[in-house]
Amino acid sequence: MALGLAAALSLSFLSHAPNRLASGRAIALIELAPALLALPVLLLIMGVFMPPTRRWQLASAVGNAALLLGLLWTAGDAATHLAEGATLARTSLGAGFWVLAAVCLLAIADALQGWIAAVVAAGLACGLALMLAGGALDQLALMKEYANRQELFHDALRRHLQIVLTTLLPALLIGLPLGVAAARSRRLGQALFPVLNLIQTIPSIALFALLIAPLALLAAAWPQLGRWGFAGIGLAPAVLALVLYSLLPITRSTAAGLQQVPAAVLDSARGMGMTPRQIFWRVEVPIALPLLLAGLRVATVQTVGLAVVASLIGAGGLGSLIFQGLLSSAADLVLLGVLPVLALGLLADAMFRALSRAWAGERAR
Repeated sequence: MALGLAAALSLSFLSHAPNRLASGRAIALIELAPALLALPVLLLIMGVFMPPTRRWQLASAVGNAALLLGLLWTAGDAATHLAEGATLARTSLGAGFWVLAAVCLLAIADALQGWIAAVVAAGLACGLALMLAGGALDQLALMKEYANRQELFHDALRRHLQIVLTTLLPALLIGLPLGVAAARSRRLGQALFPVLNLIQTIPSIALFALLIAPLALLAAAWPQLGRWGFAGIGLAPAVLALVLYSLLPITRSTAAGLQQVPAAVLDSARGMGMTPRQIFWRVEVPIALPLLLAGLRVATVQTVGLAVVASLIGAGGLGSLIFQGLLSSAADLVLLGVLPVLALGLLADAMFRALSRAWAGERAR
């Protein structure tokens, strides 16, 4: 909150320009809503001097959620007033807003865990949805970029999700058996993991480029592969590279999860007369599942991010919006691609963490 308060006082909250190409005029938060600065001060005092009880943590989370929604409402209201009589005007969110928003989200994540955090997050989502549905944010430059490219945005989002899902399925089909084999054979693990580690060290754009020539040659030799989409550019090299990147976290977490099963538990299962298959599915897999989910979480979040770079070789996705915005120096168009990527990564992370906690709670019973 101290960092957020310093950002609110020293950085621009909004940037207003007469059109998309002109440089903007910085607008501080204190010019728009001086009273709103009292809430960060109150939250700072609460966080420093109040005891870290569950009640005060809940109050801090609710206060930060209210502050974040208030910041959004203030930005949308200011953009609406600034746009009166100026249809080409652009009002962008400034650095002060983004620092304050990040601080609020970090404070919410730090204050709460479990279902209460989910309720606060749902309240934030509902508040944002109501403002979007009511048109309170329509005059922000980010929303104007969305309105101008709505169909393109939806196509890019669908393509991004397609890349992620198309990557994770073969990565699981390959990585899980490799992890099981590596857990059973130390020699195989010693040979396999250095190769997977080496793949992780190759920069993503370099790996995408390395796959262009072999796939182009295969498509030329067998035209049917080209008709199926296995060409030098496009979805095929992107998915192949992302599968290679995803193998390490999935394979290593599977092997580590199986290796951590206590020997006494396995001996007890054998003493009960269980077959090797029954031991694997009823004993080893349930114990190893939390680590396996952790590896899948890492692979999913990594794939969501790396899929952005895949747009450089014609795979499409949200990266196409990001690089288009960079080429045209349109910061709000860049944000139109970046924010959904961040949301997808956070959503995937939260989903797998919730699954891990639910599984741990189920086993505890």
